[in-house]
Amino acid sequence: MRIGIFFGGTSREREISFAGGRTVFDNLDKGLFQPVPVFVDSLGNFILLDWQYLYKGTIRDFYPPAAAYPPSRHAWQLYIENLGELTDEALNELISHVGRRVEASELPRLMDFAFLALHGPGGEDGAIQGLLEWVGIPYSGSGILPSALGIDKIAQKRLMQAVGLATPKFRVEDFNYQHAVDMLPDVVAELGLPLVVKAPRQGSSIGVSIVREANPQLFQEAADRALFVRHLYRADWEKLDESGQLAWVRQLADIREGIGMPVEVSFSRRRDGRWQDAQQVIAHPEELFDFIKWSFTELAAGATELQDELELSGVHSNDFTKTYPQQAHSYLTLQSLTGETQVLVEQFVAGREFSCIVVEDERGQPLALPPTEIIKGTEVFDYRAKYLPGLARKVTPIDLPEAD
Repeated sequence: MRIGIFFGGTSREREISFAGGRTVFDNLDKGLFQPVPVFVDSLGNFILLDWQYLYKGTIRDFYPPAAAYPPSRHAWQLYIENLGELTDEALNELISHVGRRVEASELPRLMDFAFLALHGPGGEDGAIQGLLEWVGIPYSGSGILPSALGIDKIAQKRLMQAVGLATPKFRVEDFNYQHAVDMLPDVVAELGLPLVVKAPRQGSSIGVSIVREANPQLFQEAADRALFVRHLYRADWEKLDESGQLAWVRQLADIREGIGMPVEVSFSRRRDGRWQDAQQVIAHPEELFDFIKWSFTELAAGATELQDELELSGVHSNDFTKTYPQQAHSYLTLQSLTGETQVLVEQFVAGREFSCIVVEDERGQPLALPPTEIIKGTEVFDYRAKYLPGLARKVTPIDLPEAD
């Protein structure tokens, strides 16, 4: 029986999925099953991967091939999306170095069953499940609807409310970062403190923060984390030497620790005596590094020009920063192109954490496996706590008194 192992994917959890696919490949009983490794790249292409690449440390160690990297003054590790727009011919050439591109219509000729080791959006949201049902391949895990509800925490909570299941109080905000100060009092009055601020459609608790004080800045930072937005102030950038600036860009471009790339950069520039808002989409970290330096030089020049004009009009330099703070303390806003548009804010629930896997038995009935307690050393059981050694441990079954 041929088992297609789908791993990698488009989500921020692609590296964990890559490692999980390798584990499935290694532990599949080769006497009964023939493994078919299908690597899903971060553009959503299916690649029948040459087996030796399964044993690379990370995706970026082999794909895209280093020979495809554009010239750069600094050493960067790239995902395929960092190369920008590629023609089909160029993409197929890159893929040919690691395997063979496979169209969805070809999948039934390659496998009898799909083992899904994909994580997050694109892997656990019903998308790949729907495609496999369309081409007639049975697969592991939940179906289309439960997958879609499982990834979308807003839809999930509204469904739970509708059927009378207990769930913490929550609010959904179409968050505009400029309104954090105005929004926070109403949110605290309704939900209390602490607040749990979430990215509503990510896996592995990515984009989750706990806000314990009615502090607009902390609330703003939590919302930015959930939306995959960063604000970079010129004063902060200029405090860094070049190695620090490069480290800042590397951290931002990391899909686990930062917001990933490509990003849309929103900035102001002075043209024809007026400040104009502008946006620029940037895919490569080297290009972003150069753009930040250029834009802050432009902003500084524009602020100087404005200050000169104002002094001619009678506004003195010591009044300038009070009167025109946005220009004087200029900043860039960077937002991931795969970010969120909403923020889920929940009431905090204190207590012991546990998870419980529910499977379908041979009669089609739900069967709950023994609950597992999660004992964590950090405040949030997030991506790092789940997958890095030593940050959390699990106890199965959870040790509870009979009365509980």
